[in-house]
Amino acid sequence: MSDLRAVLFDLDGVLTPTAEVHMRAWERLFAPYAQAHGLEPYTASDYFAHIDGKPRYDGVATFLASRGVDLPRGTAADAPGEDTVCALGNRKDEIVNRMFDQEGIDPYPGSVRFLDAVTAAGAHVAVVSSSRNTPAVLAAAGLAHRFEVVVDGNVAAREHIAGKPAPDTYVRAAELLGVPVAQAVVVEDAISGVQAGAAGGFGLVLGVDRGVGADALRAHGADRVVADLGELDAAVLTRRDGGAA
Repeated sequence: MSDLRAVLFDLDGVLTPTAEVHMRAWERLFAPYAQAHGLEPYTASDYFAHIDGKPRYDGVATFLASRGVDLPRGTAADAPGEDTVCALGNRKDEIVNRMFDQEGIDPYPGSVRFLDAVTAAGAHVAVVSSSRNTPAVLAAAGLAHRFEVVVDGNVAAREHIAGKPAPDTYVRAAELLGVPVAQAVVVEDAISGVQAGAAGGFGLVLGVDRGVGADALRAHGADRVVADLGELDAAVLTRRDGGAA
């Protein structure tokens, strides 16, 4: 089998610890909102119970429902504010993008070392993420110039591409790089992401265990699992044995 020629990286949890920034942004949105409206205070447990893993507007609606608040849904075009679910969601987007711009975000050092290794070996690289904040995150992390192709939530919406666990966004990234899926590596930390890699027939699916669990990642499609990408080098482009690191 020919060598692997491309590495397709998920963003949140693979290249950057973005979830921590999003958690703080939700707190900055809902802590003052709850206080201003006489609601039960917002706590970190609300993030995991009502917001984590959901599309932004659904997270807003679920949190509000937990406090007995029923706002109109509105539309994605609503100005950031408090009149609709979408307006609140857009306010959160405004907050998190300001945080990325003002505070920045440090990428995982091990991920940068792995990125350096595979690009030095001649591999094409892309980012594949469901987040619409991907351009802001990559810029804040100082990584925007490192990737030839970015397929994010904005691209998926514009081109009507199905999201993970469907393989379509990863397939699209490989197409844009001009590399067959069988010669591309998918790097993911989420179950839905390794499922996408397995479903797409990619040459190698690397799981990064940031808390999901190595066994769960393998069970859903990862060929190999590491705790940090710094454990790997460009040898993954030629080795096909998979297995646990």
